[in-house]
Amino acid sequence: MKKQIAMTRDWIATARTLSEALPYLQRYSGAIVVIKFGGNAMGDADAMASFARDIVLMRQVGLNPVVVHGGGPMINEMLDRLGIKSEFVRGKRVTDKATVEVVEMVLTGLVNKRIVQAIMDEGGRAVGLSGKDDDLMVCVADDPELGFVGRPVEMNVQVLHDLFAAGIIPVVAPVATGMEENETFNVNGDTAAGAIAGALKADRLLLLTDVSGVKNEAGEVVTELSLAEVREMIDHGTISGGMIPKVDTALTAVENGVRAAAILDGRQPNACLLELFTDHGAGSIIRSAASQVKKRPDQTTAAAR
Repeated sequence: MKKQIAMTRDWIATARTLSEALPYLQRYSGAIVVIKFGGNAMGDADAMASFARDIVLMRQVGLNPVVVHGGGPMINEMLDRLGIKSEFVRGKRVTDKATVEVVEMVLTGLVNKRIVQAIMDEGGRAVGLSGKDDDLMVCVADDPELGFVGRPVEMNVQVLHDLFAAGIIPVVAPVATGMEENETFNVNGDTAAGAIAGALKADRLLLLTDVSGVKNEAGEVVTELSLAEVREMIDHGTISGGMIPKVDTALTAVENGVRAAAILDGRQPNACLLELFTDHGAGSIIRSAASQVKKRPDQTTAAAR
């Protein structure tokens, strides 16, 4: 009897959650959301399945998600197996011709298809591609000392719109074509996601990380930031280290027409759904305009995300 009562309460809670999500479901109907997927979740089967389920649900309720992924640990593992040693300049890996060939093999093959299969296993439709397909992402060398590391300078996103129209979820590996000699470039996953989001004028860019979000001087996660506040925190050294490239990506995306960019804790179950469909969110959101979610009269929270 107690078990039945507990199950009934769970069902009621589920129904209430769905009801409260209605304004957000309406708000994001037809919206484009670019998600950068990476970190520990990529190597964990359960976390991968949970992420894929969330992406399929987003598509099912009318969003147009685009998944952009990294794969650093898998690349490192393959380089070690092949006996290819890496050199580093200012802490960054030099990507020579041998290394970029491994990068392309791992990202467009092993990692990309693993994510596609996970989405398919959850009942979605997905197609894997890279920045080289249909010249989606055309690059120049970001730093000559780093070799084949690219910076996107030209984006051609019609292929993504075509996939949206067909009800298919694009999964993009951050490998791109060179502008000058059609060479292959490795692109930082966050950079690629930001460039794609900007070219699509996406509603949201979600950067999944292994940290809880942007923190203030007291070590507390700041849930909402303006562009000016982010720049001030960088200038004061509050934002530093590995968080700087992520907030730089978020700033550039918003400046290029993305409505908002969020840095989320990808270790948290259902982080993308929490960010999109609840007031609470799941990390730090950076935007230049106020939320467009229409709140019910009984909602009292100050800033719906």
